Amino acid sequence: MHSAVASRTVAILSATSTMRAAPFSSRCVSRFAMAEHQDMRMPGIDGVLFDYGRTLVTFDYPSGRLLQVMAGFRPRIEAALGVPAPEAETILHDVLVPLEEYVASMSEDEVDYLDVYRETWQRAGMRLPDDLLHEILDAEQRTWDQAVQVDPDALRVLSWLGEHEVRRGICSNAPFPPAMMRRQVRSNGIDQLVDAIVFSSEVGRRKPAPEVYQAALDALGTGPARTMFVGDRVREDYEGPRALGMRAVIVTAHAEEPPRDGVPTIKSLAELPSLL
Repeated sequence: MHSAVASRTVAILSATSTMRAAPFSSRCVSRFAMAEHQDMRMPGIDGVLFDYGRTLVTFDYPSGRLLQVMAGFRPRIEAALGVPAPEAETILHDVLVPLEEYVASMSEDEVDYLDVYRETWQRAGMRLPDDLLHEILDAEQRTWDQAVQVDPDALRVLSWLGEHEVRRGICSNAPFPPAMMRRQVRSNGIDQLVDAIVFSSEVGRRKPAPEVYQAALDALGTGPARTMFVGDRVREDYEGPRALGMRAVIVTAHAEEPPRDGVPTIKSLAELPSLL
């Protein structure tokens, strides 16, 4: 769900309520899309699990806003350290950027993000009390809440699935505290259109570890043979689900990796109904 530096999750769109109200009817699927995906049809689907970042939402790294957050905390950081704090730009470079390496980890074991957060600040020469670190992290995550944008087709497709009695869920790698991630999903309206949400931080394992998918299937209440997985990364969102018996498709609209031969793809979420 993440890239090296600009990888995160979720946001708030002022147009969310308008998008939710707009019905996603079969007319939204072009005849071309129906014909193009005729050989990819996956009937008999009771549930669809979605990756989160670069699938349901997109994002740009909010460096300017994060600099403002760090600048605002500098007086309290100085008070805790008893010495002058680094400039906000230095904190961004020495703390927040290295943290993204953990976010983009290929390990199937999820990190304890609060521990990693504390250790990264300490490596940058700043040993801060946990309550202050939690406040800084919360402010940082709220900045991301405002930076992430919902994919233009996401809310309409989720609504369409619900209208057709297909259960909908999120299954995503995200090491951040679950309460903060769920707040993000509430802030953009997606939580009203899904039946289950599972983040890797709640399971302790990362995709493509089977435990993450199984937790999502259990929460969704569907079996793997009748569940489709939709995401942007082949390893986590195609190969992993397939190994557990799910059907899967890659959506390329916001994907950072090129399509792979033999892997079914759609160009946008708007094409998903044509597969069902």
